Amino acid sequence: MLKNFRTVRFLLLLPLTFFAFGFRPPGNEEEKMQIIMVNTKNILSYLHYSPKPINDAYSKEVYKQYFESIDPTKTYFLQSDMDEFRKYETKLDDYLNTGDLTFYKLTVDKLSQRIDEIDTMTKDIFSKPINLEEDEILTLEPKLKNAPANKQQQYNEWRKYVKYNILQEIESLNRKSEKKKDNSTNEENSSKPKILSQDEKIKKATENVKDLLEEKFIRFRKRQKMDSFTVYMNAYTHIFDPHTNYYSPQGRKDFEMDFKGKIIGIGAVIQEKKGSLYIGTLSIGAPAWKTKQLTEGDKILKIKSTPDTEPVNVVDMLSGEAIKLIRGEKGTPITLTVQKKDGTIQEVTMNREEISIEDTFAKSIIVNASDKKYGLINLPKFNADFEDKDGRNASDDIKNEIIKLKEQNIQGIVLDLRGNSGGSLTEVGDIMGLFMDAGPYVQVKDGNGKITTLKNKNEAPIWKGPLVILQNELSASAAEILAGVMQDYGRAVIMGSPVSYGKGTVQVFVDLNRFLNTEEDFGSVKLTIQKYYRITGESTQRKGVSSDIPMKDIFSYAEIGEKYDDYALAWDKIPGTTFNKQNFLNIQALQKVSAERIAKNDNYKLLLEYAQWRENLGKEKTVPLSIQKYSGLMKQRKTEDDKFKILKTWENGLTFTMYPKDIEREKNDAAFKSKSEAWIKNLQKDLYLREAINIVEDWEVRS
Repeated sequence: MLKNFRTVRFLLLLPLTFFAFGFRPPGNEEEKMQIIMVNTKNILSYLHYSPKPINDAYSKEVYKQYFESIDPTKTYFLQSDMDEFRKYETKLDDYLNTGDLTFYKLTVDKLSQRIDEIDTMTKDIFSKPINLEEDEILTLEPKLKNAPANKQQQYNEWRKYVKYNILQEIESLNRKSEKKKDNSTNEENSSKPKILSQDEKIKKATENVKDLLEEKFIRFRKRQKMDSFTVYMNAYTHIFDPHTNYYSPQGRKDFEMDFKGKIIGIGAVIQEKKGSLYIGTLSIGAPAWKTKQLTEGDKILKIKSTPDTEPVNVVDMLSGEAIKLIRGEKGTPITLTVQKKDGTIQEVTMNREEISIEDTFAKSIIVNASDKKYGLINLPKFNADFEDKDGRNASDDIKNEIIKLKEQNIQGIVLDLRGNSGGSLTEVGDIMGLFMDAGPYVQVKDGNGKITTLKNKNEAPIWKGPLVILQNELSASAAEILAGVMQDYGRAVIMGSPVSYGKGTVQVFVDLNRFLNTEEDFGSVKLTIQKYYRITGESTQRKGVSSDIPMKDIFSYAEIGEKYDDYALAWDKIPGTTFNKQNFLNIQALQKVSAERIAKNDNYKLLLEYAQWRENLGKEKTVPLSIQKYSGLMKQRKTEDDKFKILKTWENGLTFTMYPKDIEREKNDAAFKSKSEAWIKNLQKDLYLREAINIVEDWEVRS
């Protein structure tokens, strides 16, 4: 849950200004990191909702978190490395206070050394025959493993890891072969596809894994120092709570672009393949597409960011670094030097434009059931643009979708918040106001215990009809506030997973250079400064929002949610605020008829059985590495999986109608057409949407 920094200007009144006195600009990157460490510590101590003492106990937690981040599978560091690192376990608090990089440099240098050694091991492993007949076991569960005792043990464990990847790749090729056989059998007059022999599959799988690992080591060596440092800093911040993070300058920009749903660029996906960069999918109407000179698969050789700078050779560059060169100010020119598929070299100049990331924004479609029309609105996140008054935000988008649906004479709306991780706090009130009259929608408490009630002031809702809100275990933060307040008022039926994610905290971005006498960008801390509560006084923190119509799903047997993080803030409760509950919704009647329907749904029962089966597979701690035993295990799994085949072909009986404008757009926009077709295909198999439409129909009859 994010709040615009301007709404919490009081933070700047706290005694942080002394950080700037005596400030000396950094002479190099290490000095910059030291400044970041000290000022991050001060911000955490002064501004966090629930600050922690920076002491030896804190240091031990940071130490543990750091190694879970950089070597989670206990693959890279030897036991002798860990013994050396252990000497620093209670010193990390002191290092944060003073900006001491001793431990960071030691671990990063050692990690780089060990990865170089494993790269050499990998080359040696592939230079010899790999025995897929040998009966071995690979341990998958990190908790059952220790760091390798010596280089020989590390070599042996890495060899088994390579072998495991080859076996997985062979299995992937087996599945592709079976699919080819099925397709050739089903298609008349089809040419017989080439089916690889077992030896050919082994050879191809080995080459594929070799290429993938080579690319992995290349990417690691290209990694920027600030990326590694960000991981280190976030070991410190995570102990305060899971949503307090350090962002490098580039990381902050990437976050904001995703949050606003727009970038300034050329509208082309940049792909990495074997160390080189290529043009991927082009966005219709964007600069790269409009040139008519760039096509998917062009190899990028150079990027000239501005007319007065030299072209930068991007061969062997990471895609993220190249993207930094491509993005810039709106309207400014950029030149790409590309190699076409025929080998010719071409320079292409275009002007950067604002590109919308459409997957960020709300979209809707008409659902046809029982000779009636209903509306489905999907909201991926509560996006907002605080800086641009003409920028897009979730509430305006939802409003526009409701208007479009009303023009189609729909009878009810399903608002899909599944997978919505949240966003802007203020958007919740504005969206609430589209469905009901004015009233409080959330209470917010700061670290000093001050409680503020936020209210929606809209008295002109545009949809007063039936409303079902779909949620799942990944619905978090703003999504939970909206679901919770609509439930508290009795305005909507909440349906889906038994409980949502359980994130009940508010964050703001605090720029480090606000407290330093410099224009240089030192990055930002995304900081938890408040907790929010439902208008009843109940916190959603750790507990989430309970569905009125609970239906378990594919995630219900996994450890997903705030309650599973050791450092999540605690649940608590405050006094409720006054609000007028609506009484026209007969939730008990809807619950009863839905429960009866769900109890008879064999596909739902099978889906839950599949979810449990899949989760159990993920908990397997070891895997056999002989090709016979691995193949036998995969055949066993396939036999078990065949039981659930009906779930892949089952359809819910709903049909969907797109808007005339979208149908017209599909004629010229292949990417949009492909996404639309995939969306509708998934909706046709959506068991939960089927029940949501059933509830809307029941609402009409029973309420």
